[in-house]
Amino acid sequence: MRKCVITLALAIFCLSGCNAGTSHGADVNSVKSSSSITESSSGKLSSTAENTSDVSSGIAESSSDNSLSASESKASFSSDIEEEVSEPVLTSEPYSRDTRISNVINDPVFGDHGRLIFPVDEGYYSGETLGDLRLTWYNNIDPDTTVEIANYMRSHAESGEVIFYDIYSDSEKTADPRKEDTGLFFFKGTPGEKFAVCSAGGGFAYVGAMQDSFPHALELSKRGYNAFAVIYRPGAQTACEDLSRAIAFIFDHADELEVDTDCYSLWGGSAGARMSAWVGSDGTEDFGERALPHAGAVIMQYTGLSDYSDNDPPTYVCVGDSDGIANWRTMKTRLDNISSLGIDTEFHVYEGLRHGFGIGTGTVAEGWVDDAVRFWEKQF
Repeated sequence: MRKCVITLALAIFCLSGCNAGTSHGADVNSVKSSSSITESSSGKLSSTAENTSDVSSGIAESSSDNSLSASESKASFSSDIEEEVSEPVLTSEPYSRDTRISNVINDPVFGDHGRLIFPVDEGYYSGETLGDLRLTWYNNIDPDTTVEIANYMRSHAESGEVIFYDIYSDSEKTADPRKEDTGLFFFKGTPGEKFAVCSAGGGFAYVGAMQDSFPHALELSKRGYNAFAVIYRPGAQTACEDLSRAIAFIFDHADELEVDTDCYSLWGGSAGARMSAWVGSDGTEDFGERALPHAGAVIMQYTGLSDYSDNDPPTYVCVGDSDGIANWRTMKTRLDNISSLGIDTEFHVYEGLRHGFGIGTGTVAEGWVDDAVRFWEKQF
């Protein structure tokens, strides 16, 4: 079992250009969940009182209109709750930029899982409407994409399609109530086509799905692939366990879901990229599930992970050169090391982009999803 190491050196590590990766050899069990982390020069996570991967003093550079620091987010939420809270006004009209986030969460069409569309811990996002949404540590959030995703979910749910699946049983949730906040959102593609699982980042403190996994899943479904966005528990170990359970769930229900399980792919940004790399390399059996075929490709965005092994799947990476959290040189060095083992890789760095640009709509990275899909398809 991998050990994921967290230290208090992430800021120095990420901003100074980290050392080359090492072989695997850490244990995720040592990780404890909290609200901030740092990273060692080996790129592994270590046990401390704090744990949110890919977060450092470098987050101060995330100052665009749609990104906020954790302290700003917490303070904003604290002040908001002092105001009078009005009842959400539900409407049959399509969502728009002006639709209140609370109206989406409480829309009866979503049942109980509407609360999982946005971070469960409200301290990590701000904004009252879909157009105003901001997520801690993220940049380049496109409000039109946010609206499109919300309307996609709503229209498919209204038509009777299942858009959300529980991955744990009621008894498992009773034993660990945190599993109530897990599951899979399904963006259905062509019946019988291959599948991908997308894992959002959020420093292992929260799940930034509206920027870091829902957009990717929606784009993949438009291209005919069956895409899932996993909602997981905070903490590196539990996150990898939830991703592994999600993969097992898809394999177990492949006929019902109408998916091809051969050469599936794992996509992730920031902390989600680490999850994809770890599970892709070590396998579901290292995180409490039965052994299943490993992913045919891993698609990673903006994470300072540097450990690697000859078990790593073919890996695609993209990152911005102005990312103050995940150093692009660290990612390039890791990929060079993987490539030296004879494993297929592809690397892209985008000028001027900061952390958490998602699918890159309206940026120099726009279109990278097509590159990544082609890379995945090479592995078929």
